[in-house]
Amino acid sequence: MRGDAIIVEQHHRRAGRGVTDHLLPTLQKTSGRYTLSVAGESGSGKSETAQALAEQLGKAGINCTILQQDDYFVYPPRSNDRARREDIGWVGPQEVHLDVLDTNLQAFHNGATSLVKPLVLYDQDQITEETLDVAGSRVLIAEGTYTTLLENVDTRTFIDRSYIDTRAHREKRARHESELDPFIDQVLTIEHGIISAHKAKADLVIAADYTVSIPV
Repeated sequence: MRGDAIIVEQHHRRAGRGVTDHLLPTLQKTSGRYTLSVAGESGSGKSETAQALAEQLGKAGINCTILQQDDYFVYPPRSNDRARREDIGWVGPQEVHLDVLDTNLQAFHNGATSLVKPLVLYDQDQITEETLDVAGSRVLIAEGTYTTLLENVDTRTFIDRSYIDTRAHREKRARHESELDPFIDQVLTIEHGIISAHKAKADLVIAADYTVSIPV
């Protein structure tokens, strides 16, 4: 999403190294393309962890491209905020064109050299379109709250931190004042009820201390 602020810190890099350690044996045994998802609640560090993971894989000679779920919302950010305030029932996976994101992941798996995808212009509150060059990428990372629900993903990663744990990070990253008003706490409570259940679908879990493990 154009206009988004991503601040990668050492704990994100620790998580990126942890995920890479789990993935490299698999990636080194095959030459095909691979897809990952990085999911979790708002402010859990999905974008930052995805970036750190791409950097770490890059050091191993594996080029990555990142897709942000934020680009696939039905409405652009401020319009989506208004839709939520008009009907709180709008909050949930239906806010996102997950089918379009899944189509992009499948196209990547099928060998596409470019992907046509939506692009959110945050400051303009608009959604446009862009063509993304993925010819040189071996791994495609989809990051976002609901990306665990995607079908065309080889490894699902889940950040196990709730919206209560991540308030300080959301305040640091705040893109618009509406994200920190009391109404948003209602939104995050609803999201928590949905997203927390997705941990059970994960192949890798990033704990609150940023260690990475395979769930039992």
